[in-house]
Amino acid sequence: MTIVVTGATGPFGRHAVESLLARGVPADQIVATGRQIDKIKDLGVRTERADYEDPAALRAVFDGAEKVLFVSSSEPGKRVPQHRNVVEAATAAGVSLLAYTSIAHADTSDLILAGEHQATEQMIRESGLPHVLLRNSWYYENYDFAGVVENGLFGASGDGRISAAARGDLAEAAAAALIKGEPRVYELGGPGFTLADLAAQVSEVAGRPVTYTDLSPEKYAEFLVGVGLPEEAAAVISDADRGAAKGALETGPADLEELLGRPATPVSDAIRAAL
Repeated sequence: MTIVVTGATGPFGRHAVESLLARGVPADQIVATGRQIDKIKDLGVRTERADYEDPAALRAVFDGAEKVLFVSSSEPGKRVPQHRNVVEAATAAGVSLLAYTSIAHADTSDLILAGEHQATEQMIRESGLPHVLLRNSWYYENYDFAGVVENGLFGASGDGRISAAARGDLAEAAAAALIKGEPRVYELGGPGFTLADLAAQVSEVAGRPVTYTDLSPEKYAEFLVGVGLPEEAAAVISDADRGAAKGALETGPADLEELLGRPATPVSDAIRAAL
């Protein structure tokens, strides 16, 4: 059995490789791929350079693979053609399982971020390959907890619950799903919190008052531009909060904890680590 992990030079893919090893997959059965493979030589597995924009390289690394963990591209706006290259290469190789890191409720979500994931999920379904859809909610790492302590927390999600989770937990869950090998859809996230809840937890850990200021999506986008984000990025982030207010990022912890075989890492642990 050979498992290929794409995007292994990024933090999610790297952690997924480490989790495969920790769960007993022999190092010689793992192929870690990415654009800067010198960064992952220390993992002790086979490494191969593969770029999502290089179909020939993708076909070469997928040749003979049984399973592929397809970590979504880190380049929004370019994902659809890049992802098509990955799906076509996996199809040509005839892999027995393709696991893709998508977004929460991708099939029904109206988030800006969801569009490219919806298109990719459709490509995967049309390929006919057995597949796992790992629909991840928000990462704890999306929040700058040190900055929150200094400046407070701002957002536009109202009372909507966000089922954020540690990126390491979501990567470990991806590894577990590959090993399990069962084609299905997982909605992956932690127990969840409102942003007011999150501000209260940061306050408790930091030992100083931290407030949450809820804005309209339009005002939140203006705020983000005001603190230095490009307008396009600000629009995407404020739109995510708009959707979160309606439950777009709430999954609950059941699927994540099923794959982990343990409770999800509490957000308080992530806050302590960041501070």
